[in-house]
Amino acid sequence: MACSVSDSPSLKDLPKVATDLKSQLEAFNPSCLRDVDTNEKIVLPSAEDVATEKTQKSLFDGIEKFDAGSLKHTETQEKNPLPDKDAIEAEKEKNKFLNGIENFDPTKLKHTETCEKNPLPTKDIIEQEKTA
Repeated sequence: MACSVSDSPSLKDLPKVATDLKSQLEAFNPSCLRDVDTNEKIVLPSAEDVATEKTQKSLFDGIEKFDAGSLKHTETQEKNPLPDKDAIEAEKEKNKFLNGIENFDPTKLKHTETCEKNPLPTKDIIEQEKTA
C-alpha cells in the first residue's frame, strides 16, 4: 500500500518530539547493537494430532449428515412399581408415631413434684478424703 504525497500529513500535524530526545535519536549509533539471529519456532502437529483431528472431523461429519428418518419409532412404557407390604406397614407406623407427637395433649399429664436429693458426706467420708 503506497502512500502518495497528498496522503501524508503536513509537518504541523506530526507529533512534536522533545529536543533532548531528538538529539539522542540523532546521535544514536546502530553499530552499538549486537547481531542477533532470530529463531522462529513453528511447531507442526504430530502424526497423532493429525490422526485424532481427522477422527473428530469424521465423527462431526457423521453427526451433521445423520438422517433422523432412518430411526424406528418406539413406545416407551413407564413402570411405577408399588412398594411391598412391609414398606407400607413401616410408613404407616412412622406416620402414626409422628401424628402421636404432633397431636400430643399436655393437659393429660399428671402433676408431679421433683425432689432433688443431694446427700452431704458423712464425717467418715470426709476423713477418708483428707487422708488420701
